[in-house]
Amino acid sequence: MAMNPMKMMQIKSAWDKFCRNHPKFPLFVDAAKRTKLEEGTVIEMTIITADEHKISTNVKLTKEDVELIRELKSAM
Repeated sequence: MAMNPMKMMQIKSAWDKFCRNHPKFPLFVDAAKRTKLEEGTVIEMTIITADEHKISTNVKLTKEDVELIRELKSAM
């Protein structure tokens, strides 16, 4: 699958704007990248909509999950 350079530039521009609008989020992402994730670590996510509807989930990392995360980090 080939990457479309124009689409990549659009995504980069949108990400930069998102980061300017939400400066704490990239700091969180950077801290998460520096955190030692190991088997047994729990990653949790919650979404709360404007009308207060809430959904949450979590995953407890397996050895295979940790390896996938390492691979993703090395590709960035």
